[in-house]
Amino acid sequence: MTETTLEKPTISSFTPEQFDRYVMKTYGRFPIALTRGEGCHVWDADGKEYLDFVAGIATCTLGHAHPALVEAVTQQIQALHHVSNLYYIPPQGELAQWLVDRSCGDRAFFCNSGAEANEGAIKLVRKYAHTVRGIDNPIVLTAKASFHGRTLATITATGQPKYQKNFSPLVPGFAYVPYNDIAALEATISELDAEKPQVAAILLEALQGEGGVRPGDRAYFQRVREICDEKGILLVLDEVQVGVGRTGKLWGYENLGIEPDIFTSAKGLGGGIPIGALLCKSACDVFEPGDHASTFGGNPLACAVALSVCQTLERENLIENARVCGEQLRSKLASIASDYPHSIAEVRGWGLINGLVLNEDVAFTSIDVVKAAMERGLLLVPAGPNVVRFVPPLIVSLEEIDRAAEMTRESIASLV
Repeated sequence: MTETTLEKPTISSFTPEQFDRYVMKTYGRFPIALTRGEGCHVWDADGKEYLDFVAGIATCTLGHAHPALVEAVTQQIQALHHVSNLYYIPPQGELAQWLVDRSCGDRAFFCNSGAEANEGAIKLVRKYAHTVRGIDNPIVLTAKASFHGRTLATITATGQPKYQKNFSPLVPGFAYVPYNDIAALEATISELDAEKPQVAAILLEALQGEGGVRPGDRAYFQRVREICDEKGILLVLDEVQVGVGRTGKLWGYENLGIEPDIFTSAKGLGGGIPIGALLCKSACDVFEPGDHASTFGGNPLACAVALSVCQTLERENLIENARVCGEQLRSKLASIASDYPHSIAEVRGWGLINGLVLNEDVAFTSIDVVKAAMERGLLLVPAGPNVVRFVPPLIVSLEEIDRAAEMTRESIASLV
């Protein structure tokens, strides 16, 4: 690995003990402090190198210190980094055009995160339900085991009670159905709409990330689209984790053969610079001035960087790289699974979002695998207690895929 020619930043001597004194303990942090990155590699404060298959949890699309990212940040910060949305922001318009031209959306709204993008989608759905369909108390259906964010509305939308514990009263207007179960979905809609229409939208992930790397079933989503068309229900897809090339296609919904009415993006869109986006078709674009806003959303710096990320995806053919490298990774992980059938149940995923699923009765958890891999110089992330998630930067090479697979094999071997 050739080291970057950029001047290395000064490494802080701030200890974990000092950190925990001043920072709220909202994360179960691993005992390493990362201080530098290049490509698919990061280094900790002690100089140890790691192969990064977390990428900020599917966020560092171009890896670390990518020249295009560095150039975009440098040029824009020297020109104009922030102004209010009270004025036109050219980089925001350019990014919106890029996204609209390459998706089913007609217009975009920009914010700072995936949770905010999903919050905006929920508000858009509710206004559409009130003003277009005349629904007094709209209900949004979401899937069990889903994850949509940490705001009060989005943790309510999230179909996992562990995220909602101790935060009641939750936001009304949500109901939950099993993922990929069309009979259950149809039964729930029939029950809720028995007296009068109440279901305003169905909000789903194209692939459930935090819920265990569960890909959507193509036939299920196509039937959901039909139901929405028949009943005037809006179909909203949360693409926060799977969008921007991660699945081997630009958008996760492309794997399912359908188009949503509304979809959200964040994480990989800015390559690590905070940005979120809400896109919708013109038919449901009912927001008016004053309905929704964001102080930092769509500022010149975030949009210039995101546009650079998107352009680099095309220029360096990274979506195809995600497809090819994802196939290689699943093949390697399947080989490990076949060698340890009592420990590993299956391998699943699309492109470069993949899960190694442990058997429920195995003596170790996904956290144990993550820790064992970390000792060997590989960073992985859990997706629940029995799924190990692999989400490397989209610039990853086949050689790095092979190296990560070998370290994963060694980690599993050390635990059985």
